[in-house]
Formats: sequence, C-alpha cells, structure tokens
Amino acid sequence: MSDDLSFLRKQARTQRFTLGAPKEFRVSPDGSRLLFLRAESGFDRRNSLWALDLAAGAESKVVDAARLLPGEEELPPEERARRERSRETSGGVVGYAVDDGFRLAAFPLSGKLHTVDLASGEITTLVEAAVVDPRPNPTGTYVAYVRDRRLRVVDLATGDDRALAEEPGEDIAWGLAEFIAAEEMGRARGYWWAPDGRSLLVERTDRSRVPRWHIADPANPAAAVNTVAYPAAGAANVDVSLAFLGLDGSRVDVQPGDWEYLVAVHWSAAGQPLLAVQPRDQRRLEIHAVDPADGSTTKLRTETDPHWVEIVAGVPAWTTDGRLVHVSAADGSYRLLIDGEPVTEPGLQVRSVLHVGAEVLFSASGEDPTQIHVYRTEGGKARRLSTVDGVHVGAGTAEIAVLSSWSLEHSGPKVSVLRDGQPVADIVSSTVDPGIEPKPRWLTVGERDLRAALLLPSGYRPGDGKLPVLLDPYGGPHAQRVLHSRNAFLTSQWLADQGFAVLVADGRGTPGRGPAWEKEIAGKLAEVTLADQVDALHAVAAEHPELDLDRVAIRGWSYGGYLSALAVLRRPDVFHAAVAGAPVTDWSLYDTHYTERYLGTPQDNPEGYERNSLIADAHLLRRSLLIVHGLADDNVFVAHALRLSSALLAAGRAHTFLPLVGTTHMTPQAEEVAENLMRRQVEWLKRELAAG
Repeated sequence: MSDDLSFLRKQARTQRFTLGAPKEFRVSPDGSRLLFLRAESGFDRRNSLWALDLAAGAESKVVDAARLLPGEEELPPEERARRERSRETSGGVVGYAVDDGFRLAAFPLSGKLHTVDLASGEITTLVEAAVVDPRPNPTGTYVAYVRDRRLRVVDLATGDDRALAEEPGEDIAWGLAEFIAAEEMGRARGYWWAPDGRSLLVERTDRSRVPRWHIADPANPAAAVNTVAYPAAGAANVDVSLAFLGLDGSRVDVQPGDWEYLVAVHWSAAGQPLLAVQPRDQRRLEIHAVDPADGSTTKLRTETDPHWVEIVAGVPAWTTDGRLVHVSAADGSYRLLIDGEPVTEPGLQVRSVLHVGAEVLFSASGEDPTQIHVYRTEGGKARRLSTVDGVHVGAGTAEIAVLSSWSLEHSGPKVSVLRDGQPVADIVSSTVDPGIEPKPRWLTVGERDLRAALLLPSGYRPGDGKLPVLLDPYGGPHAQRVLHSRNAFLTSQWLADQGFAVLVADGRGTPGRGPAWEKEIAGKLAEVTLADQVDALHAVAAEHPELDLDRVAIRGWSYGGYLSALAVLRRPDVFHAAVAGAPVTDWSLYDTHYTERYLGTPQDNPEGYERNSLIADAHLLRRSLLIVHGLADDNVFVAHALRLSSALLAAGRAHTFLPLVGTTHMTPQAEEVAENLMRRQVEWLKRELAAG
C-alpha cells in the first residue's frame, strides 16, 4: 500500500518520515539498560515505551500504546498546548519520567496518568482525569502531576491524591511552564523534585495582566472562541515566581529578584537548586543558587552582552562532585565551562548540553556548521563521540551515550549506543523510505561564505535549458536548513523534480557559526536576512548558468514566510513570485521574548518595528504573492496575514490569500490537505513565473 502513496501523501502520513524513529532515551543508573519511545512502524502515530538490555542487546516492549489505548486520544487543553509548543505531532506515549532507581516510570496517555513497574511490567492507572506532565519523585514513592492548572501529588502507598497549593482564580497556575518559556526558551517544565523526594520547587504563574487574544473558527460559527493570554511585544508578561512546597504542607517562597524570565532550573544532589534568569531586555543572564530552607538566593555567575545573551539548553547544572557547568560566549565561540574553566577550544560552537554527571555530554559544531556532532568531556578536554559526517542527536550520559545519526548516506537515523565512546548496541529505527534521494550540491558562496545547497531536477544535464529558480529558506534565528542530512532536503528535492532549480541558503542569524554571526541581525531582521538570500542567489547563479534569473520565486513558512513576502515587497528586481506561509507581518503582533530580543519594545523602538515589518510596504507590491495561513494559529496569529492582505487591498495591490481551516502554526497534518496545498503552490508558482 505504501508504494502507491505519492511522496507528499507519504510525507504527511509519516510526519515527515520521523515516525518509527526511537527517541526520548533514559539510561539506568548502573548502565545496564535504557528506555526509549518508538512507534510500531513508520506509519504508526502511537509511540510505545521500550527497553533495551545492553548486555543481551535485546529490546522489549514495556508499554504497548495500542493495547492500552486502542481508540483516539482525548487530551486536556494544557496538554494540547504543550504539544503545540514542542511541535509534537505523534501520539501514544509522547513523554515519560522515571525515578532515580529506575524502578518506576510515569506517563500520560490520552490525558490519564499511568505508572509502570519496570521490573514486572505491571501498569497501573493512577488518575482517570486529564493530567499534564506526571513525574515520580526520585525515591519512587510519590507521583506529581498538573491538573486544572494546579500541581497535585499521589502517594503510591496509600493512593492519597491532593493539591499542594490551593489558590482561587483561573489566571493562577502552579507547576506549568508559561507560553514564553515553552515557545521561546525551550523550558517545558514547571516543577522540580528535591533529591530526597520530600519537596518540590514549583513555578507559580499569574497571567492576569497579559492581554487576551481570541481565536475563532469561522468555518464553525457555533464553536466557542478560544481565548488565550498572549504576551505580544511591549505588553505585560506572565508574572513568574517560585516556591518550595513540602509534602508535609510547608511552603517557602523564593526570594524575588530583578528578573522577568525564568530561563532554566536545575536541582540535583550535588548542590543547591540553580536558577538561570534574565531581565526583560535579555542583555544579562544570571545564575543563582537557592537555599531551600529560607528561599534566599546567591548569585554565582553573570553573563552580559550589548545585544542579548543567548540561551543554551541544558545549563546551568552541577556535576556530581559539585562543579558548576555553564556555556559562555567567549573568543568568538560558545564555550563550555566547568567551574569557570573552558573545556572546549575556540572555534567549537556548543549548541546544547545533553547531560551532566561526573562528565558532560554535549552537542556542538566545528568548522563546518552544516554538521552537528556529539562530544563528552574527558580529562578537562572535549572528545568527539560521533565519527561520521552528519547531524548527530545525542542522549543518555557521557558514559552511556545514544547517538541518532542522520546523514546524506541514508534516510532516517541510525541509532547506536556507546559505552565510554565504543559501540555496544544498535536500536532499530523503523522510519519509512521516502523514495526520494536528494542530491544537493554543497556550496560556500559570497563574501560572507554563506552555506548553501543547490538541488536540480533528477536527471537534469547541462544543456537541458535554463530552470526557474525557487529559493526555499527559513533564514531566521534558531533554525538551519543547510544541514548534512538527507531528510533536510526531501521537500526541496521534490520541488526541484517539479522543474525548478531549488536554492537553500542559511544567512546571518542562523545558528552554528558563533555569537557574532548570530547577532548581526540585531535591529535589522529584514535588512540582513533578505540581503543574504539575494547575495546567495547571485553568487550561485554566477557559477551555475542554468539558473534563470528572469524567473525567480521564493517560498517559506513562519520566518521563511516573512522572508518570502519581504522579498517580493522590497526586491521586486530580483524576485518575481513568493509563497508566504504563516508569515509574521507586523512584529508588534509577535511575542515578547523573541521579538524584543532583536528589536526591543515597540514603545522604545517604533522606527525599528516599522522598518522590519511588512504592513507599511504593502503599496510597493508589484509581483505575485500567495499568502497561506492557518486560522487556528496561536503562535503567529492569522491577524498577521489578514492585516497584510487588508493593506494590500487598500493599496490596490492584487494578491492571493489562502486560509487553512483548523490549522495551527504547524503545517497541515491531514494528508489530503498537505498534498493538495503543496501541489497548489507549485501550480501557482509555475503559472505566475510564466506570466511574469
């Protein structure tokens, strides 16, 4: 059956060929086994929980999601929001947590709270109501979870289930990460167990001052409006505070500071809880230790930058012997420091810290930013664990590391387990073969050595004639498109096979090339990111005469959608048509943490917002523009597209607007819609380029 599916239909059904890949690895304390999630096949959305015995090399299923939940999932709104923030599109067991002894795992399934005894395999349903983020305490005697925006705990010995903090009001939440933390700071958790399992450090949020935005469903006018608290640039953020809540009913509030953003929290037996915090302007990041006895804080480290201090996932943290681990921008690089001493050399860009124990496991890029490798610390230096070219995703610990390796040589990941850097086992990956083998031509172009990839139609030969050009970028902060992985170019190759020369380029602001490279976009999102796409196009065309510069289009989603609309508005001399998917058109409508990092607030920098937004440029449009936007988007609201469309109409500028019913910021998941949307884009681009 799968062979009969078109590439686009198969891509949608397999969630971009990620279903069936193992993920979410946890290593037992003795290093003898590990847990992970994986679906039964590359077409199955439901993840089950699996175990791997490293000595025997044998896999076994711990929780069978299909047996436990044969029907459709029913999720609470908070869980749906959490999945939207993490871009989680699969189902079944999508997350789990274990106690320190690796005896008990807790997980939600269809909103209900379950535990599984990892020795016997016995599954218990603890809570039938809708739950979010269940986690056992380190000793495996209690399980905490969030329900109705309140943190609760279940005593596994007695079954007693109670709220730890009762407080009236829908605007108050205990134990939930706020929107900004989950969407922009990479923090999905809102509570942390004490190492002894007798108390928790809990986030309290108050969203009463945050503006309320409303998302209606025009296709179903009888449906209730979804009202969300959305902190748009310049508006009030959620008020965030912390408290230690004891299982004995005690409460100790953490001393408030002059910070607005709670970036990260770490609590282990190696030291006091650690907080990473930032003020509103993000030009400072402080690391504090907190005393659980009285809530007082001690500042341990301060990082400053005239533009912003970048957040690196996984830090701060203590090593098991109590040394502070963090990442600092120094010597033109993001360097890993332990107790203030750098353990990575200049030129190695640390991307994330994956685990901190006796040693540190982390990911980084070297001279080639298109590759990501996994490293561990060893003797005060960094040792690379991944040995082949590609994009390697690490998990586990420095001693027992799991590498999911994506490359140009194969589709899907190859997953291996290393003990002290040596392979000891492989884990089956059941992803579907896309049936397309991208053939990117790797390029370094222009005076800034922009990394780019050019894809031509399969079977194209020199002399076959000029090709219309399609730029296919993201182009903004925190995301790369030019990566040493086959899966990164599947859609681009399919587009090339429709008769285009497809160019993918990463400009300034994209990760992997150091702090200075990323911060060249400060205050100049539009100017810098568009200039780099134009420079890449012209540099590649100078070396590849098959590119027809009289027929150039650009397409993208999210920041890529912004960049696409920007291209036809400001450089009609270069671009002749654009497809702008879910574009930010007015930065004052986007969230605080992301937008203010680059532009400050609208109150302090109105000219900057005007200069980097699209609405005021509507009268400049003289090329073809197709705007696509999901009506249920709660990240880049459809107001962005509607306001641009309205301004274009008022200026008498023809354009096409395609609303997607029921679609959020994630691209459409329904197979028919996903396929037809892409085909309509191709037909539209060909028609408009021919007409132009």
